[in-house]
Amino acid sequence: MGAEVSDLIYDWNAVERRSAVAMRGVSLLDETLRDGIQNPSVVDPKISDKLEILHLLDELGVEYADVGLPGSSPRAFDDVLRIAKEVVDCKMKIRLGCAGRTVVSDIAPMVEVSQRAGIPIEVMTFIGSSPIRAIAEDWSVELIRNRSIEAIDFGVKNNLPVTYVTEDTTRSKPEVLRELFVAAIDHGATRLCLCDTVGHATPDGVRNLVQFTRKIVAEKGVEGQVLVDWHGHNDRGLALENALWAFEFGADRVHGTILGIGERVGNAPLDLMLLNLKLLGELGDRDLSKLYEICQVVSRATQFPIPINYPAVGDDAFRTGTGVHAAAIIKAQAKGDAWLADRIYSGVPASMFGREQEITIGPMSGLSNVQYWLRRRGHEVSQDLCEHIIKVAKQSDHMLTNDQVNAIRDAHLASRKS
Repeated sequence: MGAEVSDLIYDWNAVERRSAVAMRGVSLLDETLRDGIQNPSVVDPKISDKLEILHLLDELGVEYADVGLPGSSPRAFDDVLRIAKEVVDCKMKIRLGCAGRTVVSDIAPMVEVSQRAGIPIEVMTFIGSSPIRAIAEDWSVELIRNRSIEAIDFGVKNNLPVTYVTEDTTRSKPEVLRELFVAAIDHGATRLCLCDTVGHATPDGVRNLVQFTRKIVAEKGVEGQVLVDWHGHNDRGLALENALWAFEFGADRVHGTILGIGERVGNAPLDLMLLNLKLLGELGDRDLSKLYEICQVVSRATQFPIPINYPAVGDDAFRTGTGVHAAAIIKAQAKGDAWLADRIYSGVPASMFGREQEITIGPMSGLSNVQYWLRRRGHEVSQDLCEHIIKVAKQSDHMLTNDQVNAIRDAHLASRKS
């Protein structure tokens, strides 16, 4: 590419951009193997699939993973222990955590996993903090506080890092959160996790809650010692946006799942967080070419289909059959400029995420689509063949599959011989 990038793409996204992300750094926690598999329509993956997912997360540079609730069942415990041993045996960089209620019986299995595997397991102990949850459970604030302290004390006593997770934080009263957060800090919690458990928050809510929490941390004089997490769900379709804003507003770590799978309509999609952070320049030269692969593995392992229009990894993400679009891509490729061809009609470069631009043939295609398709597969590119294929395509009501184009081509060549 001869020209400078700034000469070819004017980036309005960068104008007067304030980047708290860059100032605080980017830290991500994957919840695919915990919150993700709580989705009512997915399959809990086999342990071999869980290990494959974990290795891909490590290769993608994801720093943390919540890998299950070991106190929920013998199988869950065995899987978590096997995962922890894999991290040790393969000298992986990713750090593990587990979720559990604020009861000792949920945290004790995490202690056992840690001791048997020989690595620290982050205790992510959760309890509801909103008034709507309290009235349903007949909980008082005192009960919530006491249960929280007991759980945190147990984790700290066993030398494990403890993240205090308030469920439904985004609908909780500030005076209640202040009391709970101060107690958690006083008893040794190293992270406070703010949960948009039912997908209630808007970006304004994210800002208000993160800044409220950071103020409490500052008042306690533990900045840099007690960190703030954001965990969001997608009930209003805002999970990805809220996750990115959480970084901007001062969260130290943000949670997500591959493909956004999770309770009800799911969580913030970790893969799209990585995509956006990469395009925002926050991940430097980190290689995300395995992003497509991990989404395919998670889809297969959980039996969760990837929507065809899903960004970066859906079947249609980099596919076009429109003649004008295809012609522009082909002209860029003819210049020998792969960078240009990958961006001329795509705001997301396919090559950055293990994909490539695809040109198909359909009712809105032109001859250039057909010529490209044939050349790409090493076929003859004659005028009459191209005109015949495009004539059939124009009469169709859909994009032709590769098999359909091959059938049209074969039938036309056979008719020429007869």
